[in-house]
Amino acid sequence: MGIFRALASLLVLHLLQGSNASLVQLNDNGYEDIIIAIDPAVPEDGEIIEQIKDMVTTASTYLFEATEKRFFFKNVSILIPETWERNPEYSSPKYENYKHADVIIAPPTLQGRDEPYTKQITECGEKGEYIHFTPDVVLGKKQNEYGPSGRILVHEWAHLRWGVFDEYNEDQPFYSVTAKKIEATRQCSAGITGTNSVYTCQGGSCVTRRCRIDSATKLYEKDCQFFPDKVQTEKASIMFMQSIDSVVEFCNEKNHNREAPSLQNLKCNYRSTWEVISNSEDFKSTTPMVAPPPPPAFSLLRISERIVCLVLDKSGSMGAEERLKRMNQAAKHFLLHTVENGSWVGMVQFDSRPNINSELIQVRGNGERDTLVKSLPTQAGGGTIICEGLRSAFQVIRNKDFQLDGSEIVLLTDGEDSTASICINEVKESGAIIHFIAFGPQADEAVNEMQNTTGGEYFYSSDKAENNGLIDAFGALTSENADPSQKSIQLESKGLTLNSDAWMNDTVIIDSTVGKDTFFLITWMVQPPSISLWDPSGTLIEDFIRDPDSRMAYLTIPGNAQVGIWTYNLQAKANSEIFTITVTSRAANPAVPPITVNAKMNKDTNSFPSPMIVYAEVQQGFVPILGASVTAVIESNSGNTEVLELLDNGAGADAFKDDGVYSRYFIAFSENGRYSLKVRAYSGTNSSKRSLPRNRATYISGWVENGEIKGNPPRPEADESAQVIVESFSRTASGGAFGLSGFQDSSSTDLFPPSQITDPEATFDGENITLTWTAPGEDWDVGKVQEYIIRINESMIDLRDNFNDSLQINTSDLLPKEANSKETFTFKPGNILEENASHIFIAIQSVDKSNLTSKVSNIAQVALFTPEIESTPTPDGNHSSGVNLSVIVLSVVGSVAVVSIVVS
Repeated sequence: MGIFRALASLLVLHLLQGSNASLVQLNDNGYEDIIIAIDPAVPEDGEIIEQIKDMVTTASTYLFEATEKRFFFKNVSILIPETWERNPEYSSPKYENYKHADVIIAPPTLQGRDEPYTKQITECGEKGEYIHFTPDVVLGKKQNEYGPSGRILVHEWAHLRWGVFDEYNEDQPFYSVTAKKIEATRQCSAGITGTNSVYTCQGGSCVTRRCRIDSATKLYEKDCQFFPDKVQTEKASIMFMQSIDSVVEFCNEKNHNREAPSLQNLKCNYRSTWEVISNSEDFKSTTPMVAPPPPPAFSLLRISERIVCLVLDKSGSMGAEERLKRMNQAAKHFLLHTVENGSWVGMVQFDSRPNINSELIQVRGNGERDTLVKSLPTQAGGGTIICEGLRSAFQVIRNKDFQLDGSEIVLLTDGEDSTASICINEVKESGAIIHFIAFGPQADEAVNEMQNTTGGEYFYSSDKAENNGLIDAFGALTSENADPSQKSIQLESKGLTLNSDAWMNDTVIIDSTVGKDTFFLITWMVQPPSISLWDPSGTLIEDFIRDPDSRMAYLTIPGNAQVGIWTYNLQAKANSEIFTITVTSRAANPAVPPITVNAKMNKDTNSFPSPMIVYAEVQQGFVPILGASVTAVIESNSGNTEVLELLDNGAGADAFKDDGVYSRYFIAFSENGRYSLKVRAYSGTNSSKRSLPRNRATYISGWVENGEIKGNPPRPEADESAQVIVESFSRTASGGAFGLSGFQDSSSTDLFPPSQITDPEATFDGENITLTWTAPGEDWDVGKVQEYIIRINESMIDLRDNFNDSLQINTSDLLPKEANSKETFTFKPGNILEENASHIFIAIQSVDKSNLTSKVSNIAQVALFTPEIESTPTPDGNHSSGVNLSVIVLSVVGSVAVVSIVVS
């Protein structure tokens, strides 16, 4: 067992907390190994590189001062597309790729929408996914609207690295304060001055008028905006409006405003930004510096051809359970379709000794692919010496004078080795990226400690062929640095065991964003089936190439496949049979991003009974797709599967509603060991739509200078074009694997509490308060809770910190619904609060049948007072009088239902 733990260590060159986590390290107060990637869709412009350097350099100084001399940017790699011309200043990347990019420079999601943002899909204090800047932002063309790019980078870095959120809220830009006024939503920046006005321009003429009260919300009307004064003295806060020259600090506990319905308050339990940063591992592991930091160092890395060598186990244990045939089926799929044209591919097989089956060949078309397929192992036998296989792969790469740094090795083995420890350091020092595919339960047990990878991928496949795990793993090994239009996209992956039913019949959707090089692969275990495939027009397709030795048949549709529903029928010729079908394709048009699905778990290792979280992102380019039907298939070490519906409802495990990221808790553990993840995404007719990323960087509509609003160019409205209905589509994707330890049978013991309620909303009609929220489950987000405890308080902080001492509402008539249902409860506040109460704060706790309780929910509030409208400047320079209106004002400070994946 220790030998296989050594093999696991061999693969841990960079500790990653997830399959696509950042590689950034904090060393002596400086952030190292930052990757800024220029997207292949960005036209070549050397000025972008120079402006990236300037942006990071100025940001480093700003960050150093804003964090009280604690952090700075030490070194940065700029990843340059292969489509840009070669330059002597450019080196080749090693482990750097687009998947691990911290900042992506890419065109806007929609024309004219240049808002910077950080993609965040998890909770407060957890790292984000990446920062998105457009070229115009980097080039300084949007400085009036968003501020200097260096300051924007610091704002977004706080999201990315420390998991804080914006101190504004696009969906609730104004709120009512206890001072009986309507204020712009800002968390601790009340000292920032400006005016609330409606500013409209037409034909070169602009008109300013004071904001009116909306009769429905009792707040300012939709078109009302906050225009800051150009000259300010306030120092905070960077997460509200870093574009103001005087702002140089993060909001802290002393100046933090807990009333504002900012995203930071909603998501971080009313803690200030600096409190969250101060609680981070970065902060705890550093002390302030005495001397100023050095300027950042930059490396320019241009993407080059992909170099990949397959290292395939053909030892005697690979003869069991048809493993060798299944390995060859999956490897053929990789060679015939997945690996991109232009890649260099070699092959090594190993048992007791290695053999170079193929030197590196540059794949230019079907000829090279067929040659590589013929080099696959044909017979299992002998022992297993993994190190010798890896050394032979290194030699294959060196034989073509390529460097090992950044080269990829796909290592597949069932793990039954006894000599793996002898080459740990050699592999570490090689610089090669190792993709590891563990095949069968013995491999999983042997490499149980391998939770992190070399910057490559880790997959697990059981011996159950109908789960199609091995083909899924090879199919996921597309190049991270390839143009998205060149990548293989999996449309379908399905298997079926046939006993009495001799047919496997179904359909596959090919939508207009894919269709190029569409590839159908069918496998069987006993006898070749009868195969019938019809295109959407009803034409029978009969050109399958049959390979009985490998027990597979495949077909490539020339050109672009017809858009629509393809129908297939597979008829078994044996009484007991296993079929699988895999359908892959590429983008139909390089100018139109294809719809994709990406999947992952929240961590690589887990201890029972802690839940796992499944994430699946459905998008087209950088545009989220809403309304899809998304399911996860999770396979255990022994091949048992669980199917889980994923949701984008902003409740339970799903951090943000309508962000295109579908999430769910997973607790259906059945054993220790490895679990693999596959996700399916489907959309029927008119069921899904595209949506802009929400809660982006604050767009400054204009500045107040000398009492006059000077407007910026209006931001293009994208409501109509953004909410485009998406055509029908289907996708599948592998999400890698995770390991579980400490499992115990919990059938007689309840170990899982209800999940926290994160989306309470409250309204008041003059007599009754009505609460709505999404129901949690008996076990996290599954089942039905036993009861709800609802408590209220006049103080938000008292309710948060002393929930059990707050006043409880009678909920005896409230019968809980199934998890993920919408709950509604109405009660009369009556005389339960003091006569002069200005707010009612409300929180909920769930209790299951075993008396396990959830965390206390986010807090909802209703405000009861007369808001006063401050006088605002009129066009003649005078101030209009304020107006008092007797109203009840709703302000939900606990709901996250309006929040989405990409946060600025």
